[in-house]
Amino acid sequence: MRYTSLSLLSFLVSTTLQAQSDKPSDGQDLERMIVTGSRIVESIDEVPASIVIITQQQIQDQLKVTSELQSLLSTLVPGLAPSTGTSSNSGQTLRGRAPLIMIDGVPQSTPLRNGSLGVRSLDASTIERIEVIKGATSVYGNGAAGGIINYITKKANSNSPMAGHVTVSSRFSGVKFDDTLGGRLDAGINGKLDKFSYVLNASYEENGVQRDAQGDILGLTYGLTDTDTENYFSKFAYQFDDEKALQLTYNYFKSKQDTDLINIMGNINSGDKTYAIESLDGTSIIGEPQGPENHNVMLKYSDDEIFTQTQLVIDAYTQRIENVFFFSTNLANPEQGFDGGQSIIESEKKGLRATFNSQFTLHDIDTTLIYGIDALNDVTSQPLVDGRVWVPKMDMDNIAAFIQGKWVLHDNIIIKAGVRHENIDLTVDDFSTLRLCRTADQCSVAFDVVGDTLNYKATTYNAAIRYNLSDLFRPFISYSQGADISDTGRLLRTATVTDIALIRTEASIIDNYEIGFTSELDSLRVEFSAYRSTSELGTTNSFDVETGVYLPVRAPQEIYGYEALATYQVTQNLDLSATYSWVEGKNTELDVYLGGKDIGAPKGTINVNWQPTPDARLTLNYLYVGSRKRFAQIEGEYVGDQGPVDSYHLVNINGSYDVNHQWQVFMGIENLLNNDYYPARSQVYTYDGYNHKGLGMTVNLGASYQF
Repeated sequence: MRYTSLSLLSFLVSTTLQAQSDKPSDGQDLERMIVTGSRIVESIDEVPASIVIITQQQIQDQLKVTSELQSLLSTLVPGLAPSTGTSSNSGQTLRGRAPLIMIDGVPQSTPLRNGSLGVRSLDASTIERIEVIKGATSVYGNGAAGGIINYITKKANSNSPMAGHVTVSSRFSGVKFDDTLGGRLDAGINGKLDKFSYVLNASYEENGVQRDAQGDILGLTYGLTDTDTENYFSKFAYQFDDEKALQLTYNYFKSKQDTDLINIMGNINSGDKTYAIESLDGTSIIGEPQGPENHNVMLKYSDDEIFTQTQLVIDAYTQRIENVFFFSTNLANPEQGFDGGQSIIESEKKGLRATFNSQFTLHDIDTTLIYGIDALNDVTSQPLVDGRVWVPKMDMDNIAAFIQGKWVLHDNIIIKAGVRHENIDLTVDDFSTLRLCRTADQCSVAFDVVGDTLNYKATTYNAAIRYNLSDLFRPFISYSQGADISDTGRLLRTATVTDIALIRTEASIIDNYEIGFTSELDSLRVEFSAYRSTSELGTTNSFDVETGVYLPVRAPQEIYGYEALATYQVTQNLDLSATYSWVEGKNTELDVYLGGKDIGAPKGTINVNWQPTPDARLTLNYLYVGSRKRFAQIEGEYVGDQGPVDSYHLVNINGSYDVNHQWQVFMGIENLLNNDYYPARSQVYTYDGYNHKGLGMTVNLGASYQF
């Protein structure tokens, strides 16, 4: 176990607040604006779709409890499946499909071989706000089958040459303190010098061991025990004149688990939980430290008047990511001397987007046309640490043209319609699949596969209307399509043919239908939406008993559900919000329900924010995860992702106090009632090692100095 000087320092000075140099903006106007849905700034009241905006104040409140973005999103986004409690967001779908994770519009997910690690792409302290667009969309290209989660990073908001903050905090188990002490430090400066502005932010966090409600150490598969996380962020901007600006952003994120513990494997069918212990014979966990390492470089040029009533924004970006997975005996091949293996998803993206935004009045109708071209090169593979190639290199070139229109009639009817055409070339060289053995008698068959360049062409459409009839009733209805070639790598690595042209790698066209409304009455706001999503070629998995491999199943899918949200401003210093979301889905070809990898259990939340004095703030979050039991046992056991989910409840609380205008102290408690539970994914995934329990009561103390 590690007990570093940072942890000790964090514990000793755990009287600081997690405030930011860029103070959270409470501006109601800013909170009601969004950029993700149409790639331009627009009012949330003019968007005919379900969206969620997570403000900086909400982010700061959640940071007082935990820095994990999975937990933050699960608490605040209806329709997003419950947090897995691990470094992996596998199973944390958005409306039953995988969302595209982005930083300032730059994709962080690896759709060609979806490793489900994109949520943890940067530290929450660098985020100004989070915008979530639900439902299939092709606005940003491949991978947005379930929608978009876009992290909008901070910008300089101080007019002085320099302002900043330093935050120190410490986190430990309230159940059993031993070896759980961890520390966190984040600091940043920002400022403006004439036409130049900058933001610099750095964070480092070291976790001790994580314990469940019984005091046992959580399992290490995708675990966060003994994990070191670091993030370095910089943004520089220059305003040439009133119309022209240039901005350069760099973000580096790394999170690695380096531990001397070993797993005691359990299984949902045996009823035994997975947990970790110190090795009795001195051996340590096999393989390289697991976790992601992520580089992002983004260059943005904008001209608000490139020509009459038209704005131009050009985004150029590059992203390189390496995700190292845990050692697995399922990657064994005794004939070649391998008793297991450890895979790495390697992905490099280069992209260029040119977006024009023309606004004018046509026959007394306010009109906005957004149009442009996107270009993306995505090279992704999944080799093994030992040199074997599990998923060959996939080289994708994607060129897309789009046009989106918005018309405002009589100041209260908003009509949107658009079209996007994709042209995708995916090149894969000749490759050989791996012979992998779960047991001596259960091995897959290796195939030599002839490669090729696959071409996909897809034209997708969207249309929507919103009627702001009155504050009491603002209905909308929308239809949108998305073109998706996600997880082609999984199809390739399990190929059972000798020619890539014979593998069912066709693109999936997803049709998304949604109807909903918002309603406001004095201090009460209500939102409701119902949706249906269909696709002719979904991708699920089926276990092959003979080979021990989970083979992809490409079959038509239908996913449907509803969401409700209510917020109520009780008094000026007290507000409440409650949400409930339910989703279900089927393989319509076989008329069977989809497993827990796709469909999350029902989820409800209650959030209370109270400011009893101008210097004090208290936030309480309640999470309810409902039961979902759709599958029967096969030969006495649940299989794949078809385990039954039993309901559970969680309560988190945090509070802060402003000592003066520079110092703030805070405290947060995760799982306040120390509930003993399995997260939903631990219940549905029947694979060995996945059924760890949830985090027991954990305390976070800290302080921040702002200058």
